[in-house]
Amino acid sequence: MPSNRAQTTIRQTVEISGPGLFSGRPCTLRFCPARADTGVLFVRTDLAPVASVRAQVAHVVDRPRRSTLQQGQAVVETVEHVLSALTGLGVDNVRVELSAAEIPAGDGSAAPFVAALQEAQVVHLESPIAPMTVAEPITVRDGDAFATVLPGGDDTLDLVYDMDYAAHPAIGRQTFAFRLGVDDYATVLAPARTFVLRSEVEQLLAQGVGGHLTPRELLVIGEDGPVDNALRFDNECVRHKMCDLLGDLRLLGRPLVGRVVASRSGHALNHRLVRAILQQGSPPPQIVQARPLMDIRQVQHILPHRYPFLMIDRVIEVDGDRRAVALKNVTINEPFFQGHYPGQPVMPGVLILEALAQLSGILLSRRLDNTGKVAMLISMDRVKIRRSARPGDQLILEAESLHVRRRTGHCRCRALIDGRVAAEAEIKFMLIDEDYTQEPTQPDQDQE
Repeated sequence: MPSNRAQTTIRQTVEISGPGLFSGRPCTLRFCPARADTGVLFVRTDLAPVASVRAQVAHVVDRPRRSTLQQGQAVVETVEHVLSALTGLGVDNVRVELSAAEIPAGDGSAAPFVAALQEAQVVHLESPIAPMTVAEPITVRDGDAFATVLPGGDDTLDLVYDMDYAAHPAIGRQTFAFRLGVDDYATVLAPARTFVLRSEVEQLLAQGVGGHLTPRELLVIGEDGPVDNALRFDNECVRHKMCDLLGDLRLLGRPLVGRVVASRSGHALNHRLVRAILQQGSPPPQIVQARPLMDIRQVQHILPHRYPFLMIDRVIEVDGDRRAVALKNVTINEPFFQGHYPGQPVMPGVLILEALAQLSGILLSRRLDNTGKVAMLISMDRVKIRRSARPGDQLILEAESLHVRRRTGHCRCRALIDGRVAAEAEIKFMLIDEDYTQEPTQPDQDQE
C-alpha cells in the first residue's frame, strides 16, 4: 500500500443487517461514500438527535473481548471487524450508519463486510494520503503479552502475530505473517472467525453474552477441536487475532507504515500500542508553529468579542462548515488568574466552555446564509469538565456542527490539553443579526 497513493472512498451505498455478536440485538449497517479526510465516521441514526463517533483511539472505552467507541452519548460496539475490512481493502473515507449500538456480527469474521465493500466499489479521490510512520521502536507489554512497532524499510505495513495456547492442544501455538496491500486480505484474513474456548462459554452465558448463538454460528473450540463446526484454515485462530489487530490499528486515524510484531496481544494491548504510536509519531501538543487558517485579526473580523473576553488565538483547521479546530494559549497574564486562584492559578471551566462557544460561532459563520450574523448562546448540554487548564497549557479546541437552521445552530465541542480531553459539551445558539438590540430568546419550534 504505497504511502503516496490518493485517498479512497466507495462509489455507492450498501447495507448489511443482523444481530450483534454480544447483545444479539438486530442492527442494519450502511456503508456510505464520504469526502476526503473524513476518515471512518460511525453514525447512530437511531438516536435523537443523530450522533456520530469517529474511529479514533481517543474514543475507545473499556469493554471485554471487543473494541468499543463512545463520543458523547453515542456508543458503537464491536467495531474491529468493520475497521479491519476497511483497512484490508484500502478504504480511507466512509460513513458507517447504524440502526443500533452494536454492529451486525455476520459469521463472526470480516468477510461479510468485505463482500459489501467490494459490491460498493472502492474509488479514488483527489487528495493524497498522509501515512503514520515511527522513528524508533515502540513496545507495550502486559505480563507475557507484548506488541511492538518497528520502522519499516518501505511504504507497506508488515504484521506478525504469535499466539500461544499451549494449555489448549486443539489450538496450540500458531504464528502468522501478513503484508498489507501485497497479500490478499479478502481470502487470507477476512474469513477467519471469532473463536471462544468451550471452557469460557458457561462464563459468558452467565454474563448474559451469546445466549442467541449456537456452536454452528460461533466457533467454539473444545479439547478435540471445533464443536459442531469446522475450521476454515488450520490456523484460523491466529489469523483472526491478526484480523482484529489490523482493525485496532485503524484507530490511529491514518494508515500505518512499518512492521508490527505482537504476541498474545488482545484489544486492550492493541489500543495501548496505538496510543503509544500517536504519542511518538504525532506533532507535540504545542502546535503554535502550525500555519493558521485564521490569525487573530481574521478571528476579530468574525467574532464581536474583545479583550479580556476573546478566547480564540488562531484557527488552525476548518473542514467546510462541518468542523473547526482552534487554539487558546493560556498564560499567567490572563486577568482571571488574579482571583482564580492566587497562588494556585486555574482557568475557570466556564471560560473553557466560552472558548468552545466562540469557536462554534466561527464554524457557524461558515454557512453563507449566516454571514453577518452572530451566534448567541442559548443552552449547553452534556457538559463535562475533566481537566484543569493552568498557565503554560495550550487548549486545542474542536467544534463539530450537528444541526444548523435559519435561526439556530447546534454544535458538539471538546477541548484538549496534551491530547487529553479537558472539557466537552453540546452547545446551542440563536443566530441573530450583528446589530441586535436585545437578548436572545428561545425560538419557537415552527420558526426554526
